[in-house]
Amino acid sequence: MFGRRPDGSEHPAPLDLVRLAIPRRTYTQSHIDYVIEVCVEVAGHAADLVGYRIVEEPKTLRHFTARFEPLS
Repeated sequence: MFGRRPDGSEHPAPLDLVRLAIPRRTYTQSHIDYVIEVCVEVAGHAADLVGYRIVEEPKTLRHFTARFEPLS
C-alpha cells in the first residue's frame, strides 16, 4: 500500500496481504455471504490470474483510487 519511496521507486512489501474491512451495522448477512462466495470463486481461479500494475494513481491514498491493468 505504501511501497512508493520519496525518490519515486517502488519497494515491494515482504508479504502480499489483503485487508477486508467491514463496517458494523451497514451490511446484512446476505451481503457478507455474497462476499464470501466471490472470494471462494476468485481463489478457485488463482492459478489463472495474472498480476496487475498501477497505471494511474493520486498522490495520496493511491490504494483506494488507483487504476490497474493486467501484466502481460
